[in-house]
Amino acid sequence: MEITTESIKELRDATGVSVMQCKKALQEAEGDIAKALVILKKHSAASAEKKADRSLGAGTIGSYIHDGGIGAMVLLSCETDFVAKNPEFEALARELAMQVAATNPTYLNIDEIPEDSKSAATAVFQKEVEGKPVEMQAKILEGKLASYFRDQVFLEQAFIKDESKTIRNLLNEAAQKFGERVEIGRFVRISAR
Repeated sequence: MEITTESIKELRDATGVSVMQCKKALQEAEGDIAKALVILKKHSAASAEKKADRSLGAGTIGSYIHDGGIGAMVLLSCETDFVAKNPEFEALARELAMQVAATNPTYLNIDEIPEDSKSAATAVFQKEVEGKPVEMQAKILEGKLASYFRDQVFLEQAFIKDESKTIRNLLNEAAQKFGERVEIGRFVRISAR
């Protein structure tokens, strides 16, 4: 299949990554845009992983207030002021604040969940897996725990504007797009109700 300027533009509009990355993904996918999207998602995770040890020296605070009764702020960190001042980066910070206002996560990542909370949830779900085949119990329990904590862990939540992506996916895509490490430093939600 021929790779056209239109298909590159369509992929770029959908992902925001560079023209060259879009062209390479389309070549690898033999012109199939759906496959190219999958390739770019795979590359975004690898790209973010490569940048994991870089230091974060800049960032922006995104804020969102819903009907004057719920507010949220998110510190979105990056490596340079150049990226921190980018309007698309600032828009991402605001989107993340909107997510916090809507979903009220308790933890940023799975590592923040206290052991006593994990133990209590494990005890409850342990009873539910009794009677299942022994070789499957651990896997079923793991799935139930992941599902239970998913909504409480910000990075694992489905993005409210596109449930096919998690917040972690958004950060990986941002790292690929901006060429820098991108992380949520912290977040807060305040409610008058």
